Amino acid sequence: MVFVAGCARRSLSTREIRGVTAEVVAAGERVAGHRSQIAIRPEFEPSWFGGQGRLLADDIDIPVESPSDVSRLAQALAQIARHHRLSFSESSSPGRMRFDFAFRGSRTHSIFVITPSVAVSRAPEENFSGAPRLAIIIDDLGRDPSAAAAVLALPFPLTASVLPNLPFSADVADRAYRRGDHVMLHLPMEAESESGAAQPEAVELRVGMNADQVRSILANMLATVPHAAGVNNHEGSRATADPALMNALMPAIRARGLYFIDSRTTAATVAYDAAESAGVPAASRKVFLDDTPTRKAVLAQIELAARDARRDGSAIAIGHPRPATIAALAEGLPRLRADGVRIVFASELVH
Repeated sequence: MVFVAGCARRSLSTREIRGVTAEVVAAGERVAGHRSQIAIRPEFEPSWFGGQGRLLADDIDIPVESPSDVSRLAQALAQIARHHRLSFSESSSPGRMRFDFAFRGSRTHSIFVITPSVAVSRAPEENFSGAPRLAIIIDDLGRDPSAAAAVLALPFPLTASVLPNLPFSADVADRAYRRGDHVMLHLPMEAESESGAAQPEAVELRVGMNADQVRSILANMLATVPHAAGVNNHEGSRATADPALMNALMPAIRARGLYFIDSRTTAATVAYDAAESAGVPAASRKVFLDDTPTRKAVLAQIELAARDARRDGSAIAIGHPRPATIAALAEGLPRLRADGVRIVFASELVH
């Protein structure tokens, strides 16, 4: 697809932008491997009539393993730009390279390549064939930077799930990504009123919203949580039990190349089934670590999650940035690793 535009044409269509995005992602996978956590963050034109405006550009995050990968990827990106007659520029900052594509002065893509110096001590552990795998998701990040710092200091691969629209959302997501952890959007959803949940978020997915509203809310939230490669629900005991709402959400998640983890805040959830039907890579939480927020109780839940992983081959556990949880993870995870349980990112367990 080489673009041939008339003199008056000033922008690319959504189809053309997404065609280039697909080539960039394919180049990233060739260089960094198919299991690399490539994330796509679209930028849309503001719409005064509700819903979602025209696609302006795609931002793409590509982590790489070695300096030679950066050079190979830069060459591949330059070739893509030449093929489509797009202007191409690059810049650097500590820990990353940025490559921009533009069509007649209008930016269409920004590709951020994270370099090995950033990914400190966070690579998934050595792959022993057949070893049970356990993913730890830490929810509710973005409220308290000191709590996030304590979580990110743990020397294990962790999946940081960040609440959107908070003063520290972007900062925490960026710090987690720079340290080599994986980032998810902790997407607020409506809870049952009698569930004892906290006060509703100012913006959340609610039963009765249409597909345009869902897409707009998701896009706006992702804009405040950079580097998000996946989504899991915050609260949502009512929302995740509503087929219409989940069937509106999952195509929007799929369009951004994200995965979904069902936090299972209700036994009536249909979220995982909706993700599977929509072709979204997905998985479900097995264990909550800290419903009882004491170190002893969390250690017991870590062992429960490990038993699930040994029985089923893999398991996902969700905790929160609480002192007892952090202390229990620091104590319990080294024992699990010594016993042959691999600690992995949640993205490794989706299917």
